Amino acid sequence: MYSKKTTIINRSGIHARPGSLFVREAKKYNSEITIAKLDENDTSVKSCNAKSIVKVMAMLLKKGTRIEITAEGNDEQAAVDGLIALVDAGLNDL
Repeated sequence: MYSKKTTIINRSGIHARPGSLFVREAKKYNSEITIAKLDENDTSVKSCNAKSIVKVMAMLLKKGTRIEITAEGNDEQAAVDGLIALVDAGLNDL
């Protein structure tokens, strides 16, 4: 299992367009991937399958929200690093 934390920086958060980009990227990997919304104490308050657009959208991830992406499988590090890089780049929606 491999995971990293980051903060959503794009002004609109993860809405339809950046959400579909995030899920499309997650589906490129074989690993099971989850995205967790963190509270101020960095404890998970809500998580879901990162490959489900419906579940990712239901998390209501807004600008400034701390998240943790976790993957488990043969390409777990590449999956987490790729998704973190995408979020850190603003999901092409700055």
